[in-house]
Amino acid sequence: MSRSLFILLAFVSGISGIGQENNRKPGLIAKGAQVTKAGSGYQFTEGPAVAPDGRVFFTDQPNDKIEVWNENGTITTFMQPCERSNGLYFNRKGELVACADLHNRLVAISMDKQQRTLAENYNGQALNAPNDLWIAPNGGIYFTDPYYHRNYWEPGRKEVQDTRGVYYLTPEGKLTRLIDDYKQPNGLIGTPDGKTLYVSDINDGKIWRYDIQPDGTLANKTFFAPEGSDGMSIDNQGNVYLTNKFVSVFDKKGKKIAAIEVPEQPSNVCFGGKKRDILFITARTSVYTLKMKVRGVN
Repeated sequence: MSRSLFILLAFVSGISGIGQENNRKPGLIAKGAQVTKAGSGYQFTEGPAVAPDGRVFFTDQPNDKIEVWNENGTITTFMQPCERSNGLYFNRKGELVACADLHNRLVAISMDKQQRTLAENYNGQALNAPNDLWIAPNGGIYFTDPYYHRNYWEPGRKEVQDTRGVYYLTPEGKLTRLIDDYKQPNGLIGTPDGKTLYVSDINDGKIWRYDIQPDGTLANKTFFAPEGSDGMSIDNQGNVYLTNKFVSVFDKKGKKIAAIEVPEQPSNVCFGGKKRDILFITARTSVYTLKMKVRGVN
């Protein structure tokens, strides 16, 4: 273990002790657990999503493939090519919903690899390139649509939408733009009760919190954290996990309670395993795991 990793984990452990002493917050990380490399040799890993059985699907976008991590430590390829999939999330049907930016669309992929398009334009124009998503309990899909130019696009492709927005796709298939005032929206995550949405404006270095209304729209924009984030997750205590230089953890009141160092800069994070107690981190050329005391809820 590196000295800096030891210090950061000690910091987290210290937070754990304070919380237990005051009967407020149990520890985050399992006793003796360390960040462990689970796989490597990729170009850029992203978009981890936990399946109902605890496996984690993640993307290696430059290599145009979706990989699958199993709790027993094995990693296999699920799909290649995969339309340059980025963010992933499982829906209630057991389909893997992907932000597939080869053709700037949102798609659903069945476990037998049949694919259907969910959204590909707004107001008659192509989306910029969907990046990350979260699916609410009612089946509605929130996704970010920033613009990162890709070298695999055909020559001459440009940004089409007039803003880099955040969208909501209703269970009935109606697409609405909900956020249009960000520099560059990226990661997002919602609470399991479907009442709160956290969204990252990565280029502005801020996380915002919204109340989700019964019709899926957002209200009461509130500043949450002074850090941008590529990907996000949430645990059963309501703590929000961000990925930037570290895996930063903020409690539900917006107080930073941990900074977990990873050997490579993390890009995204989710909770995997049958008990949802393994923090799964995508980080550039590798993926990492960390056994936790808390559990994921998404």
